[in-house]
Amino acid sequence: MNRPLGVTLISYFYIFGAAVLLFTAIFYDAGANSIGVAERFGLPNMPERLTRVIVALFSLVMIYGYFRTKKWGFWTMITYSAVFGAISSLLISNPFDQLYIGNMIFSMVVLAYTIYVKKAFFNEENLQY
Repeated sequence: MNRPLGVTLISYFYIFGAAVLLFTAIFYDAGANSIGVAERFGLPNMPERLTRVIVALFSLVMIYGYFRTKKWGFWTMITYSAVFGAISSLLISNPFDQLYIGNMIFSMVVLAYTIYVKKAFFNEENLQY
């Protein structure tokens, strides 16, 4: 069974996002007015740059499994999308933080699409680790 086109596109979006996180961890110092990645995860005392690097590296590992349509890639993407969707939905509860609506919608779309193409991750060829 071939990899669905949507899985490929989603993987490329996440690879781009991980590259941006790594780039900003190295070259960008977030200002005091912005909500950082660490604070979004409820870890305000954790260094922002370290959090960005950890999230980016985790994303790359997750995308490897997702892109290769591995069973663990499916479950990692489901968990990742659900967590980021929940975090984004909590952040948009504040009327001044409507920016996170796009993140929430994207997470919901990825979650729904991943469930829709579940067979691609659980076929006989991909059950080998």
